[in-house]
Amino acid sequence: MSWLESFRTSWSAVYSHALRSTLTVLGILIGIAAVILTVGLGLGTQKDVSAQISSLGSNLLIVAPGSSTDTAGVRGGFGSSSTLTIADAEALESSVNAPDISGVAAEKTTSLSLEANDTNWTTSVTGTTTSWLDVRARTLSTGEFISADDEETSALVVVLGSETADELFGTQRVVGQSVVISDKTFQVIGVLDSAGSDSSSNLDDVAIVPFSTAASVLVGGTESSAVSTIYLQASSDGQLSAAYQEAQTLLLNLHSIGDSTAADFTISSQDALVSTATAVYATLTILLTGVAALSLLVGGIGVMNIMLVSVSERTREIGLRKALGAPPGAIRRQFLIEAAILGLSGGLLGALLGVTAALVLPGVIGSSIVVSPAAVGLSIGVAIVIGISFGVYPATRAARLAPIDALRSE
Repeated sequence: MSWLESFRTSWSAVYSHALRSTLTVLGILIGIAAVILTVGLGLGTQKDVSAQISSLGSNLLIVAPGSSTDTAGVRGGFGSSSTLTIADAEALESSVNAPDISGVAAEKTTSLSLEANDTNWTTSVTGTTTSWLDVRARTLSTGEFISADDEETSALVVVLGSETADELFGTQRVVGQSVVISDKTFQVIGVLDSAGSDSSSNLDDVAIVPFSTAASVLVGGTESSAVSTIYLQASSDGQLSAAYQEAQTLLLNLHSIGDSTAADFTISSQDALVSTATAVYATLTILLTGVAALSLLVGGIGVMNIMLVSVSERTREIGLRKALGAPPGAIRRQFLIEAAILGLSGGLLGALLGVTAALVLPGVIGSSIVVSPAAVGLSIGVAIVIGISFGVYPATRAARLAPIDALRSE
């Protein structure tokens, strides 16, 4: 019996029991689709998180008050204690010892209530400097950003995030409108383009005011010079490490700290955030893929079960073939091909279902799903291997049947 004849006979056996074969394939199909979707969702989530973190700004270093091990460190909202001041930001911006730092933007941030047209909305109010727009890689949809004159005169002007503008006015065409913040009337001079969300906040729900205005009008007192965060922009990707060292050295000197382990500030980079998020989601993807792979094991057991039933039903046929001279290898090959057909069918249909779902689901769940060709190919290969592996025992059992015993069976 040739390989072609073995394939024809095996396909005929599978096709003649279409319903039973379909139910057997279903277990492998679901497993393959689940694996493809799980891997794709993990890769898509990593892609989304990386994009969100990168939206904070390019070549960015983030300086926050408190050491990395100080769980009680306050991040410097209005009126709170902070180890960073506006003087630190100015020193970083003007220092000749930090040539690899191309931009500096200090932030003083807190949550305040904004009022406009009898509408109240609580949002993140951030006092910052004129360089914030470039350092944070943000753009304006309308209007203009705070200017040096606004900073110098502590002007009562505000730039709104797109979502904040929608909540207060129902539109983003709000330049020239008035907003009340802490009983002070601010004029809206611009609206930011939408930037989505990062790992901790909604970047579109924000109100930006001049730092001097936040310090003198909204805060005052001894904490008026405190900042919550200082954003540093390196001159290029390759200079990020050098900028980190320059910022650390300068701040340690300014704070009269001789040992970096005793620093009262923390500097983190975009690369570190991306690496951490990627590692977390990679681990989660592996765990979920392992769970999804269990359904492949169940599918393999289904293949073995159906092949054992097929051997039992075709005992007389096997006996007749062997009586006519078919060697055990030909019998074993026929049943292994049947098992491989079931595995391949489940793999192809599962891959088709997984890829189709990966194209449709992002619009429903709001998260990217990246189809990995390697995952698709590997899944199909695994399906075939599972079909053959779980078909070995039934095929071997069929090959070992004695012709006389097989012909006598009822």
